[in-house]
This record gives sequence, structure tokens and C-alpha cells, in this order.
Amino acid sequence: MENVLRPLIVIGGSVVLTLLIGWGTDRLLSKADRRHSETPLWGLLRRGRIPYHLVLCAALLRGSYDSAKVLEAHRVGIGRTLTLVLIGSAAWLVIRIAAAVVETTYTRYARAHHDAARVRRVRTQVTLITRVVAAVVGVVAVAAMLLTFPAMRAAGASLLASAGIIGIVAGVAAQSTLSNMFAGLQIAFGDMVRIGDTVVVDGEWGTVEEITLTFLTVRTWDERRITMPVSYFTSKPFENWSRGTPQMTGIVYWHVDHSAPVEAMREKLRDILRECPAWDGRAYGLDVTDTTPNTMEVRALVTAKDADDVWTVRVAVREAMIRWLVTHHPYALPRVNTADATLPGARLSPDGGRGRRAMDPQRAER
Repeated sequence: MENVLRPLIVIGGSVVLTLLIGWGTDRLLSKADRRHSETPLWGLLRRGRIPYHLVLCAALLRGSYDSAKVLEAHRVGIGRTLTLVLIGSAAWLVIRIAAAVVETTYTRYARAHHDAARVRRVRTQVTLITRVVAAVVGVVAVAAMLLTFPAMRAAGASLLASAGIIGIVAGVAAQSTLSNMFAGLQIAFGDMVRIGDTVVVDGEWGTVEEITLTFLTVRTWDERRITMPVSYFTSKPFENWSRGTPQMTGIVYWHVDHSAPVEAMREKLRDILRECPAWDGRAYGLDVTDTTPNTMEVRALVTAKDADDVWTVRVAVREAMIRWLVTHHPYALPRVNTADATLPGARLSPDGGRGRRAMDPQRAER
């Protein structure tokens, strides 16, 4: 009877005690979250319930397993398995706690600062810091797991002796990966590009959606995703429309007839912009920038608070101006003259004047 009750008491007690401690901790965090609603820390810490329960249960079972006296023939294997579970769950819990602290810090910073560019820069740095912490903790956890095996401890001396050669070989083999990792850190802390920035890369216009240590994802205007190595942004030129202030100046071109009313077009541009919500009211202008034998080029400059709004202003101005010209000044639109030239005093040919015109011979002599 004792051989049956002892394992039940030890194992069952460890599980029940884990549930009670976990429930009590969760209640405390929930109460703290309600009292301190200005910070999301306590609510974020509650996301670590599962690794917290695993740590408690594995630690209690590992400490009390010898007293249970169950499966003693496999005592070493079970003990090592519980140790591995304890190390893995502890690493998981540390990553969750670090992520909660970093996210809380970012939230407080975002609330205190209203500069969108600075907030995006901090967001990029926070994301990469979280991933670096997770990678470091994961590597340490794997190393600790390997050290629980006696064979790995015995091979430690030989591994350390060959660390220099292995490091050289690994450095050569992972040269591209390491360069991307350092480029990712350079982007995060060098403020070159941030999450949410509007960029133009390889002729594609889009918004930076994700930045990791090795790659960067750009979401284009037509909802495609372009994934590029971060080393691209440290070795090649690219356009960052959100660098500094997001305000932009847009250009709209029209090709019109030489008789187009330019002054009236300036007044109409002013009226169109006043009715366009996307125009920020900073500046506008309309000038003749070029001429050809058949048309002249008219350019309008408009301003907006960011890249999205400047696109909206440009298309609205272009459409409204063309509609106005068609309705009120149709002669101002480009025209191609397909009729035959007629000299002064020419008379119609016998075919009715459809194709050729004959001249008076006496006038032709003059």
C-alpha cells in the first residue's frame, strides 16, 4: 500500500501544488493589472502562465522524485528528462518576461512621445532587441542541456582546444549570415530605415513591414511582400520617403495646347486643392515647364503630410483639371491637325474639295 500511496502523494502533490501556486500568482497579477491600468506589464506577464507552470512542476518533481521511489531502474533517465524540461521551460519563461518588460518600455515611450518617426525607430530597435535576447537565451539553454550529459562534459576540453579552428571555419561558411546580422543591428541603431517607413527599392514603392536580424520585408502598394536581405540597405542606395519629416511635394504634369488658359488653370488648381482634404495647405504652384511644336507642358506642385496623401492629391488634381478643361476649355486639349493646308485665295477642286485644292494660276504667278 505504501508503494502505491507514496508515488501518488509525491507526484499528485507536486501537480496540485503547481496549480495552486500558479493560480495564486495569476490572481495577484490580475489584481495588479487592474490597479495599475496605466502600464501593460502585469497583463503581459500573465502570458507566461504556461512556462511558469512547467517550471514549477518540473522543479517540484525533480526535487521530490527520489522520494517517490517509482521506476527506480530508470531513475537517471527520468531525472535527466525532468532537468531538460526544467531548463527549457525556464528559458521560455525568461524570454516571455524579457518580452513583457521590453514591450512595456516601448508602450510608455510611445505614449510620452508624439513624434511618429522617433516612435517607429524605437519600435524597430525594440523588436530586434527582443529577438537578440531570445536567441541568446535559447543558445544558453541548449548549452546547459548539453552539459547535463557526461559525454558532453568530457568532450569540453577537446571542444575548447579546437574552438579557434571551428570559429574560423564557421566564420568563412557563415560570412553572408553574419554580415546580414551585423547589418540588421546597424539598421536598428543607425536609424537608416524603420518599421512603417515608406521606401522605394528596385523601383518598387512600399512600406517596411518587418525587420529582423537577417531580412527585411516591404509591403508594396498592391499588397505584395518583398523580402530582402538587410545587407541590401547598407550596401546599395534606396529612397526613404519617411526619413526626417514625412511631408512631401508631389508633381502633376499636363500636355495642353498652346492656347490653354494658364492663368485660369492656376486659379482652378487653387480651387481644387481647397476642396481636397489630403492637401496640407503648405504650398502649391503651376508653371509652364516645356514646349513642343504641338503642345506645351504644364507642371503643378502640390504638398501633403506624407506619401499616401501626396498620391491622393496628385490623382485628384490630375482628374479634376482634365475634367474642367474638357468642360470649359476644350480647345486647350492637345490637338492633331489632320486637314490639308489651304493657302489664301485657293479655290475648291472639281472633286468638291475633299482632298486637293487648286490655285488660281495668275495668283500663283504673283
